[in-house]
Amino acid sequence: MSDVPPRRLALLGGGFSTEEDGLLDDWLLGHARTPRPKVCFLPTASGDAPAYAERFLAAFGPRASCVPSVLSLFQRTLDDAALRAFLLAQDVVYVGGGNTANLLAVWRVHGVDRLLREAYDRGTLLCGISAGANCWAEASHTDSFGPLTALSDGLGLLPGSVCPHYDSEPGRRPSYHAAVASGALPAGWALDDGTGALFTDGLPTEAVTRAPGARVYRVEPDEAGDGVHERAVPCRDLRAAPEGHH
Repeated sequence: MSDVPPRRLALLGGGFSTEEDGLLDDWLLGHARTPRPKVCFLPTASGDAPAYAERFLAAFGPRASCVPSVLSLFQRTLDDAALRAFLLAQDVVYVGGGNTANLLAVWRVHGVDRLLREAYDRGTLLCGISAGANCWAEASHTDSFGPLTALSDGLGLLPGSVCPHYDSEPGRRPSYHAAVASGALPAGWALDDGTGALFTDGLPTEAVTRAPGARVYRVEPDEAGDGVHERAVPCRDLRAAPEGHH
């Protein structure tokens, strides 16, 4: 039997920063490799905004089910060896929203991109919302440069592209469709707000929703070559009582 752990990442269309019910974050923690995981928040995409870090700690600190921490790179205190040891000790790395392009640039300067690949290969669950979802894929649909456009140099841990805020931001859906149809972006995954998608070794293994009508979609170029085929992925409703509970 192989002792290689499954490589898992989760795309989030919500969580502590946008919702009060904690359903998506509870779902996420349920997929960690330990019952009381170490969860590190990276607010890099927001420029390490203090209020964002404080909100994470306010949401995860009271949970007995995890050990939360925050990693700042704009006021970095760890040397390279300590940074590697810290990140590889985490069970979950949770990346916040903001500017995807800036996030990737800062990570690469500090070597965090390589460390996250190593953590991923060792079984750390990688996840995030918005820019924190975009960053894991080969490419993404982003407003990092102002107008919505294609960003083609993501970390590549997830094949294809990612589009967040699919249902909530004007222009997201048609712009993503156009990018996939033209080949500017490869086929990929689009998330409505209020959803989550788990991938194991690059393949989708679960999709969930906490909002009425919110879905995860697979978007691919159509056979005619001038449009896209959009398919809604079946989502488990996190608001429904688990089996055996009423």
